[in-house]
Amino acid sequence: MCLSIPAKVLSIDGDTAEVSAGGSLFKASLLMVEDVKPGDYILLHAGFAIQMVSEYEAEETLRLFEEMNNSLDK
Repeated sequence: MCLSIPAKVLSIDGDTAEVSAGGSLFKASLLMVEDVKPGDYILLHAGFAIQMVSEYEAEETLRLFEEMNNSLDK
């Protein structure tokens, strides 16, 4: 199974972005997506931005991850 996580693009340097996901910072290759700008949301998988997503989709996915994590703690 593959898992990608939503991340917010903070800055871009060439074909690499610094992104924030769940409070952690990561580097993401932008070679697979076009027209990404700071403030956009992407799906991050194995160091690559694989798709752009809306802010709503990103926040909803992160909320669901948190809900699943909380249910595991019980």
